[in-house]
Amino acid sequence: SPLSSPLLSPLSSLLSPPPLSSLPMPSGHGLTHSPRSTGIVITKEPECASVPAGCPVTLQCSAIGPTALHYQWFEGKEEIAGATQSVLLIDAEKSGVYVCRVNNEQNQCVFSNWAKVKVHFIKSELPQNWRGELVIGLQPESRRVKVGQRASLKCVAFGIPAPLYQWYKNGMQLPHQNKREVTIAATEMEHQGSYLCAVTNNRGQECWSSAADITVVENIGVTVSLPSLRVKGSCEWKAAGKSTPVRLNPATNQDARLCATDKVALLIGNMSYVNHPRLVATMMDVFELSNLLQQLDFRVVSLLDLTKEEMQSAVKQFLQLLDNGVYALFYYAGHGYESSGRNYMVPVNAPNPYNPGSCINVQKILCKMQEKNTALNVILLDMCRKWYNQDYLPSDLQPLAPTGNIVYGYATCEDAEAYEVQDGERSSGIFMKYLKKHILKKEKVTQILENVSEDMGKDRLITGKQVMEIRHTLKERRALTDEVCASGYTAQLQVRNERWSLANELPTRKTIHFPCGVEIELSCSAVFSNVMTIYVNIKAKPSQVSECKVSLQRPKEFSDSISDLVGDSSRIDSLLSSLDDNHQSDTVLKLCGLHRLKQPLILQMTLRYQSCKEKPTLEEIVDVNLGLPLVAQLELYRTMAAARVEGATGSYNQVSSVASTSTITKDASRACWPRNRKAPSKQEVVHSARQARRANEPEENDEREMSKWSS
Repeated sequence: SPLSSPLLSPLSSLLSPPPLSSLPMPSGHGLTHSPRSTGIVITKEPECASVPAGCPVTLQCSAIGPTALHYQWFEGKEEIAGATQSVLLIDAEKSGVYVCRVNNEQNQCVFSNWAKVKVHFIKSELPQNWRGELVIGLQPESRRVKVGQRASLKCVAFGIPAPLYQWYKNGMQLPHQNKREVTIAATEMEHQGSYLCAVTNNRGQECWSSAADITVVENIGVTVSLPSLRVKGSCEWKAAGKSTPVRLNPATNQDARLCATDKVALLIGNMSYVNHPRLVATMMDVFELSNLLQQLDFRVVSLLDLTKEEMQSAVKQFLQLLDNGVYALFYYAGHGYESSGRNYMVPVNAPNPYNPGSCINVQKILCKMQEKNTALNVILLDMCRKWYNQDYLPSDLQPLAPTGNIVYGYATCEDAEAYEVQDGERSSGIFMKYLKKHILKKEKVTQILENVSEDMGKDRLITGKQVMEIRHTLKERRALTDEVCASGYTAQLQVRNERWSLANELPTRKTIHFPCGVEIELSCSAVFSNVMTIYVNIKAKPSQVSECKVSLQRPKEFSDSISDLVGDSSRIDSLLSSLDDNHQSDTVLKLCGLHRLKQPLILQMTLRYQSCKEKPTLEEIVDVNLGLPLVAQLELYRTMAAARVEGATGSYNQVSSVASTSTITKDASRACWPRNRKAPSKQEVVHSARQARRANEPEENDEREMSKWSS
């Protein structure tokens, strides 16, 4: 060993590591060990580590100097025998602090920084081929405590370099709570909430713990009168004495099982914009979320491509389905923006530039939902939140009541955009891509969204562009998987059953008889509440008919809103076909925009056939009455506001000659490139982004119509 030479033998006895209480380099008992005077420069400091027991740890200290350098490692103030290399391998059996001394041949030295190796004795396995990246080994667990009791939550993470901790409550950072454990000496009701721990290191890595709830309860004094007692050996009754106050412990989680009196969801996806860039993924997003919510026993109404008046009408019908104890979920996918802390959804017929008077205020919807005494209100906004015209004075907005049952899930943070991956039939919004992975889990709804946020944070496609935001006041562990318990609410449930069934009633299967003897079977299916697919199959034909073919004529008063607006209608048809079941049919007709249907749907069916005796093609026509299918029965047009947005078309179906430059085209080389869900102005397509932002600022706010929704 270099330190055992006669020249350097006094060095180990004269120099000891820097004191544990002071990390700056010591004076060295009279020996100069400043890098400036010795010429020794440490180029790599040993890093602190946090590992489970038994995990091998490698500490490294590298240095350069004018002469040959020698190393000596210390554990605390004790020299480690034989540890004279730049690398020290430790079998972490206990926690310890380590430092390395680097000296030259002139008996000059410097010390490295202290490296603390924290060993945790917890049962947790590291990933295979672990190289020191952050891993949470111990998740915080929810606590239920009484007022005045001590409560603590603990999170333990492994990592090299050692992790740094920061605790959050209900999404807000807790000052000075930057240790593994957060402790409340005496809990009060204000300490109740959902807690998370963010774990980071000095390499920029980050991970989040699971959410843990602290529930604070009070003992309730209940006076219980004990029953009279029969005196043994007699027929007399004797009072048991005075009423005795008895302390009843609060119900446990198992006893106080949370449930909903019903579950109702309204999903709106806008894609076929008249004056703004069209979207593709909203259709698939609404379809997938609808299927998932139905698995959770939600009554789902899903609508595509609504004008402002139609959105207002749909919300009004949605509010009528809400009542005491109902779980309500509202989801919107499409263009949007934020102004003065308020979120606005952009209808398909919004003018360019759009303004608050032509858009829908989300906070107004939530106020109306809260008035229904629902048990849970979930708002999921898959849209942009770019700030526009922040200087205008908004109209009065009623503050939300402190009901503790509101959950906001924003696909992106403030003044940022939300993206969708456009890839034909596989198109999907980034937010929905990860939401569908977690929504069926039996976890608190806020935890579901936290999991989604973590997954989105790992998506390199949107790094630096889109970060999910969660806001909530949820005071109970309510989950979307909670059961429906309608006991005591059967009357309200029956009313909702009747009203909800109207929006989901399809025409019955029919057999059509033509005069020539051909029998046609007609059936219908729905993937959305305002989109229906009609299937026609030839079931039987007489022997005298050699060939026959049936076709369906779209009613003149009923247009395919999607196909008429989008230049590449074949793509939309392909998307709808991919959503439908694999029906084997001779003829298929897709009808979109059923919510605009004012009269019973009369379908014209044409049969063309050839007789064995006659070569010319013959034709027979039959009209089939399909009534008012699906959402058409709700007659949304009757609840629409009479006033029309100035500059917007009366019906956006009338506008079919949209500039081809604004249509969405599929580029194979960039099939999975994200597209934002903000609604830029026409100038943005041609001019610079700065010009577009000025042209796209909303005008003066006008939200008076929204107050009529609950009437």
